[in-house]
Formats: sequence, structure tokens, C-alpha cells
Amino acid sequence: MGHLSRSTAGAAILAVAVLVLVGVAMTAPVGAVLVVEDIETGERYLTEPVNSGSTVALEYTHSVEKSRVYDEYRVDGETLVNTRMEFESYGWGLPARVNVTNVNGTLVYDPAEPITELERLSVSPGRIAGHTLIVDGREHDLVAVTDSNDVTLHIEQRSFLEMIL
Repeated sequence: MGHLSRSTAGAAILAVAVLVLVGVAMTAPVGAVLVVEDIETGERYLTEPVNSGSTVALEYTHSVEKSRVYDEYRVDGETLVNTRMEFESYGWGLPARVNVTNVNGTLVYDPAEPITELERLSVSPGRIAGHTLIVDGREHDLVAVTDSNDVTLHIEQRSFLEMIL
């Protein structure tokens, strides 16, 4: 009888250990997503899978200059690293004191070193500006997705369980 009790206890301990391991495995980080959420409420408008090295870009029409701006970032862990900027004329918020290259009428700032590293990027999507979010080539109408609400973009690690849910 004592032998049977030890077997039962051993099986119970093994079952608990397996459940703990499965629980840990399900909650361990396995991937990252770009999160677009409302600045005030935290409501999530969009989550897009990304990897280290993924490209995240904003493309819009400059409010004063009425010309195209393309602002590109590279995902580096949980950071967005500004790596390139393209614009068609100088205006407020555009780099005026840096070396740019003129490529068929487009001014390109392609620095050897990253411009900025951000944990959060704030954006005010505008109907006139027509902000488009581009994640690894996938385009999202940021104005429509957010109803023009101010948002932050950031990278978040996700567990296997969060990815399947």
C-alpha cells in the first residue's frame, strides 16, 4: 500500500512539474509586436508582428510645405531607431542642419549613425497629412485606424500564449 502511495505521489509531482513547465513556456517571450495605442486612453488600435531589424515607417504630407515626408525606423529589441528620412522641401520639424543627398528631387538624410533611438514614438495622425504606417512593407492608413486620435507606437514582447490568443 505504501508503495502505491509513493507512486501516486510521484505521478502527482511529475504532473505538477509538467504543468509548471508548460505554464512557463507559454508565458515566455517568443516574439515582438509593434503596438499603436491611444495616448490618452491606452486603447490599442493596431498590433503588427515585428522582429529585430524590421522596418517601421511613417509617410505623410508635411502640413506647411505640402510635400511628402518619409520617416524610417529600424526595430532594435524594444527600441525604434531612426535610420532614414526623405522629404521634398525644408520645413518645420525637418532636418535643416544635416548633410542630405538630392535623389531625383527628393532630399534624403541617410546618416551613418542612427539619428534617434526611441522607446515610444508619438504621432498625431492628420486627415490633411494622410499618415500611413508601413511595417515591413505592409501599409496601414493610420488616420482611419485611429480616427485621427494621437497615438504612441512602441515595441512589446509577446508570449506564445499572447500570440495564439
